[in-house]
Amino acid sequence: MAHAASSIIESPLPPVDVPATTVSRHIRELARRRPADVALVDAASGRSITYGDLDLQIGRFAAGLAAIGFKPGDRLLMLAPNLPEWAVAGLGALAAGGVISGANPLNHVEDLAWQIRDVGARFIFTVAPLRSAAREAAAAAGGARLIVLGDPAGAADDEIAYPSLLAAAGTRDDPPPVVAEDPDALAAVPYSSGTTGRQKGVMLTHRTILANVVQYLAQTKEPDDEGHTVCLAFLPMFHIFGFTVILLAGLVDGSKIVTLPRFEPEPFLKAIQDYRVTHLGVVPPILQFMARHPLVAGFDLSSLKAVGCGAAPLGSALELQAQERLRCRVVQGFGMTESSGVVAATVPGRERHGASGQLLPGTQARVVDPGTLQDVARGESGEIWFRGPQAFKGYLNQPEATAATITRDGWVRTGDIGHVDDDGYLYLTDRLKELIKVKGYQVAPAELEALLFTHPDVADAAVIGRADERAGEVAVAYLVPRQRIDPEGIKAWVARRVSEYKQLADVVVCDAIPKTPSGKILRRVLRAQDAQRIAG
Repeated sequence: MAHAASSIIESPLPPVDVPATTVSRHIRELARRRPADVALVDAASGRSITYGDLDLQIGRFAAGLAAIGFKPGDRLLMLAPNLPEWAVAGLGALAAGGVISGANPLNHVEDLAWQIRDVGARFIFTVAPLRSAAREAAAAAGGARLIVLGDPAGAADDEIAYPSLLAAAGTRDDPPPVVAEDPDALAAVPYSSGTTGRQKGVMLTHRTILANVVQYLAQTKEPDDEGHTVCLAFLPMFHIFGFTVILLAGLVDGSKIVTLPRFEPEPFLKAIQDYRVTHLGVVPPILQFMARHPLVAGFDLSSLKAVGCGAAPLGSALELQAQERLRCRVVQGFGMTESSGVVAATVPGRERHGASGQLLPGTQARVVDPGTLQDVARGESGEIWFRGPQAFKGYLNQPEATAATITRDGWVRTGDIGHVDDDGYLYLTDRLKELIKVKGYQVAPAELEALLFTHPDVADAAVIGRADERAGEVAVAYLVPRQRIDPEGIKAWVARRVSEYKQLADVVVCDAIPKTPSGKILRRVLRAQDAQRIAG
């Protein structure tokens, strides 16, 4: 596609050298330089793993996997909350030449089974409380062996206990498997919801992931952080923010990473206080909690040096309010699963409130009119496109979706609307995609609409996102009745069939759904009507 060279926006920083190796090898080599330093701590129990332990356990897990038949190219589904062992298992699978795919523990069995089938997982790493759901999903998908961390009670004969896998590898002195270490081999397939209602497996290689880690650290690292960074990993590791930005970048940087299995206000604040957390990655609803909730005042958060917010647009007022209360830098960044994590981030000392920072080293962007596909003038709004070494390789098993997202000359269409100012700062204003983001999780309206259409009392349906102080957005259904509709009954009916974050917050009965002549739902019109209804 022809476009003027002047319309391409460049990073203010020079490109970085990307190690020509694999994610697991790079992290293990760096770990050997600081074997006594603590790498990972479980906030709940206090147990920790040093970098030396991490290197050893990654090798043992890789050897243990090989001993049970795991081969290069095999896929390991990661169905577990944030724990130090998540990192060991994930990096161990990569060291064995495998591919990992994080799954949301909140997902319904049907969603898990679909992901197992789509990614082709032969093994599932999980924890005892999720054993039943993992087993049911594996059976529905045609079979996958479980590797279970935790209480052995209730284990099936074909399950593998995580500790025994490590111990077996150690007692036999099995060396880690010798595998071809190709930087361009597939490493991870995180899943990102699509506007068609089905998740899409995002193919990330070792090179794209390492490129993004190196880019991100080059952009955000402060000289005085060396050896003194403590990160809180509460954002889920199955999500690209928790995986690349928190876990992998933290390990490459030599940080102490404190894991929390989920966000709960008091444990979250206590972990920051007790472990003297210095750097925190959050999503807007959590930042709002930190800026406004009275509970925060009861904890000592003075160790915080920087809070980075991403996953959804954030207003400058809340950013400033949080910064004033926390007395540390509060900045924004922009990324997506398809960028291996990050497209833009804020350079320390170059903060601009309301902006999502500037492009990472080696990253280019364009702002394109979604209708004409022509570049708009600097400062005008359009769809953000990016290109760089962190760009994903395509959607697994979905060539049409890949072609619709990656242009022939390598530009990735983000689906996000925004503008770039004269100094290269990116401002996000809206989403071209129709996804609803509930507490950072993506919910596809079309998926809920398809479900609602199966209800005998529903003649027509449209689902939109409604702004919500706590969740960021919630899903709201507008329904045209076939006969009398009970809104609470519909909400309960949907709740029995979907994961918690996909549940409807409100059901509104209406006479008609606004649509284009071709039948497409006019969601912008519906959102405006909904806002007016709430205000009135």
